[in-house]
Amino acid sequence: MKARDLHNIPDVQATPDSRKLAIDKVGIKGIRHPMKIQERPSSERATGGVQHTVATFNMYVCLPHQFKGTHMSRFVEILEEHEREITVETFQVMLREMVQKLEAEEGHIEMSFPYFIEKKAPVSGVKSLMDYEVSFLGEVKKGKASFAMKVVVPVTSLCPCSKKISERGAHNQRSHVTVSARTNEFVWIEEIVDLVEKQGSSELYGLLKRPDEKFVTERAYDNPKFVEDMVRDVAEVLNLDERIDAYVVESENFESIHNHSAYALIERNKRGR
Repeated sequence: MKARDLHNIPDVQATPDSRKLAIDKVGIKGIRHPMKIQERPSSERATGGVQHTVATFNMYVCLPHQFKGTHMSRFVEILEEHEREITVETFQVMLREMVQKLEAEEGHIEMSFPYFIEKKAPVSGVKSLMDYEVSFLGEVKKGKASFAMKVVVPVTSLCPCSKKISERGAHNQRSHVTVSARTNEFVWIEEIVDLVEKQGSSELYGLLKRPDEKFVTERAYDNPKFVEDMVRDVAEVLNLDERIDAYVVESENFESIHNHSAYALIERNKRGR
């Protein structure tokens, strides 16, 4: 193709559409991209670190009724321009850029990735990594931008009823507590993880020695929780955090003596909007 012909390629997406039907979300889904995520500073590392991960993105804009299509390549261009380092702030910048470049009034980005935290076993102190499923959710709607963070935290729950009625032991299970929080200030991923792990019967570890296993088993036995207790205890702490405008707390207990899960959810909009 001659160079001058490149300027004459028709832009089909920008042509008019006669059906007069707007599209609420149009874009790309399930695109994976390498990213760097900022870690919270710790007692061992005052400035924090950067964690390399691979994120899966869903990126959408609304499409007015008069346009036939959107420019899909621009979504990928926006990812490529951000040098693969994402914080809460740069994620929101990327959201605004997407809406601007796609000439849209509304936009939505979902970014999901595994996040690893190094933990020390409670007795032996042996270190290991725990992985958590994290999502950043950003939206521009009616001219207003919002950001939410979703974190899935696995914990142990021990059944209070089983402990009460059994002469020996009590059944326990692994539970997934999911917090989706709409924030007005910066909140570390690690803060959400810490909050949830403190409300379980016991937190989980990637590696445990025998003294550690004894410790966490006995801690869970001394701290029984129904699925209802889990969501209420987490919600109580979230209610006290002024940085969080709204939240959804879910707990799914993968029952060890049933072939089904126990489930509970609390949703609250603290700002009333």
